Amino acid sequence: MSDFSLPVDTEARREKLAVLFTEAVPHNHALGLRLEAVGAADATVVMPYADVLVGNPETGVVAGGAVTTLIDAASGTAVMAALDAFAAIVTLDLRIDYLRPARPGLPLTAQAECYKVTRLVAFVRALVHQGDPAMPVASSQGTFMRVED
Repeated sequence: MSDFSLPVDTEARREKLAVLFTEAVPHNHALGLRLEAVGAADATVVMPYADVLVGNPETGVVAGGAVTTLIDAASGTAVMAALDAFAAIVTLDLRIDYLRPARPGLPLTAQAECYKVTRLVAFVRALVHQGDPAMPVASSQGTFMRVED
């Protein structure tokens, strides 16, 4: 994809990033991830509960890999929101602390904030919860690199 500017208007910015969210990263669509909100340097992504995402059929708990993908998607979108124009990015490092099992049957929400951007590297923190940010399922810290042509 070539570089292009992102709209300043919040709703137009969210709409453009939502298209990129599914078109540039097809597995986001495959997992049912929805971009709920985008700010100047933050993003909220929801993953609905689905039986195909369950890691342990006896407990109904969503697999850690699906939670990791949710966090990576929200964090990457927060980085895109923090940039003035689209740029290809890659995840350099993503540290996740799983704080408690997700409750079966409920969607997971990831809220990510890009708090620092340098010329090539962006720094992000995120929380995953099921409706109450004070009761997180997981927290993360990540670094993403802008890929230059």
